[in-house]
Amino acid sequence: MSEPTPKFTTPSTPGGQRTYLGRTVVAQGQISSAEDLLIEGKFEGTISLNDHCLTVGPEGNVKAEIRARQVVIQGSVTGNVAAREKIEIKRTGHVVGDLVAGTVAIEEGAYFKGSIDIARDEASGAAASSSSGN
Repeated sequence: MSEPTPKFTTPSTPGGQRTYLGRTVVAQGQISSAEDLLIEGKFEGTISLNDHCLTVGPEGNVKAEIRARQVVIQGSVTGNVAAREKIEIKRTGHVVGDLVAGTVAIEEGAYFKGSIDIARDEASGAAASSSSGN
């Protein structure tokens, strides 16, 4: 019998490498990785995936300061989240903390408590400033 297809999708790195923390994993500390990360268990600490994607699965429970290229939240996150590109909170997501990203998407039914700061690229901001001065 084949495994059921997961109910979530995660953008993967070109090499397709992803680290997975399973449902029974409980961890504390600091995670820094050069590949995408999927958390289905419990984690407390800091997460730094500057050029990669963090996905907190539907069973995931994370209490952390998060920095990543992209963050997809389907479970529970408590802490500030900063993403260079995009933060997505799915309808099953529960987030308490401040968000900073280029784009933020919150699906209907998701829970969010905190502030949102849309961070524009400094390079494109500088280009817009210089072109408006013409």
